[in-house]
Amino acid sequence: AWNVYLGAVRTGLPTSRKLRELGICTVALLTGAAYEYKHHAPDFLAAGGTQAELDALNSLVKADARASAAHPALGAVEQLVIRYAAQMTLDVKVSDDVFEALRKHFDTTELVELTSAIATYNMVARFLVALGVSPEEHE
Repeated sequence: AWNVYLGAVRTGLPTSRKLRELGICTVALLTGAAYEYKHHAPDFLAAGGTQAELDALNSLVKADARASAAHPALGAVEQLVIRYAAQMTLDVKVSDDVFEALRKHFDTTELVELTSAIATYNMVARFLVALGVSPEEHE
């Protein structure tokens, strides 16, 4: 049942799959959930993302992606999703400016779905990290 729920969070929502996977990859990198990142980076690429965008994300999480996700390899919406995921993951509270910018790009349903994916994979990341699940154990 849990896999069905996670599958629905990942694929059964109208919000852009690429943007959901970008949010999930942001969570994975910020929480140190290597297992989660290993599985979702390919999903991001399969959904139309690029390796340059993943490289940019990796750079941004080493800085402070909560405050800025400006990078030439990323579009404005991608930068916004990264900031949103970073603020949700590291601060829980999201700044008013990020939330208002999101509302300009997403309707309420899409925003709820993006938030659900980020929140769900924050829980998954914490579960994996707490139990020490690593990619090497499952190859």
